[in-house]
Amino acid sequence: MDPKAAARAIDALRRGWPVELRASDGACRVMAIEGADDVTLAAFDPEGKAALLISSSRAETLKLTNQRAAADPELPVLIERSPWIDRDVAAAIADPVRDLGSPLKGPFRAGKIDAPLAAKAALRIARLAGILPAFFVGSEGPVEASVSADEIAAYDDAARLAIATRARLPVSASENAEIVAFRSPEEPREHIALIVGNRDGSPPVVRLHSECLTGDVLGSLKCDCGPQLHEALHQIADAPWGVLLYLRQEGRGIGLVNKLRAYALQDQGFDTVDANTRLGFAIDARDFSVAARMLDLLGVGEVRLLTNNPAKVVGLEAAGVKVKERLPLAIAANPHNERYLVTKRDRTGHQL
Repeated sequence: MDPKAAARAIDALRRGWPVELRASDGACRVMAIEGADDVTLAAFDPEGKAALLISSSRAETLKLTNQRAAADPELPVLIERSPWIDRDVAAAIADPVRDLGSPLKGPFRAGKIDAPLAAKAALRIARLAGILPAFFVGSEGPVEASVSADEIAAYDDAARLAIATRARLPVSASENAEIVAFRSPEEPREHIALIVGNRDGSPPVVRLHSECLTGDVLGSLKCDCGPQLHEALHQIADAPWGVLLYLRQEGRGIGLVNKLRAYALQDQGFDTVDANTRLGFAIDARDFSVAARMLDLLGVGEVRLLTNNPAKVVGLEAAGVKVKERLPLAIAANPHNERYLVTKRDRTGHQL
């Protein structure tokens, strides 16, 4: 197994280049719809017959779900290519944000997927690449990269994470703090831990905070991420000692661009859960085994977890970290994020 194969394939897909995906049931040759232009698509599919591969949730929006999709929600759906489906129409099929402005034509016809496991790998690598899970599927021809489903699964394996460096970092919440950077050989994203205070043998207060550029940096009022980050730092500083884990899992694991697409869908009336699923992603695609690995590397096996999200407790404990206590994190709502907070409470189980 080539550990670099997934990195090469992700780079190729983001650039709009063709990639071969392999699995035990066969292979498929794909090009990301959002990365294709007229020139690259013509080279990939000179006869204009390449089918489209989309997620089952997107197919459901298009009234295309069939019995196979209903049986396995992770299985993508193949749309047979019709003469009227050009690159622009394919882009409208791929992106639900365009539904109101580009009423979809039809009818669409679902086809048979010859290599279902390879096709499922396409959805996973789309999330890792931060692109829409929608592809042109071609036949024979050259590709820029070839990757197996197992290589995609291993790409962000938390076990490969290691400490890269560490340094003293006084912060506004506490002058007694140390920053520790983590990275793995192929993954470009670096995760960060901020250790506040002095170890005293007690379980630290720990906060798992997923990166939110809009909230943490720009002060977005659409979410509560920025206020949660700063409140968590102060609560950690008030404890004997603690650790803030800053996880590079933007948009609940779907990436910045796709998160902004979800914002656009929210402006159309969808809540955060429906926005993610309409894009073709899980409600929450984060991997908390990364946090568990970071804590293990720091020598922390038991924590007092600062969170409103029971899934974080379950995720840490499943990865071997004992959660001695869950500490709630209360943040006041504002007119822009009231619905967002209600959705977290009612549809994803957040609780104080």
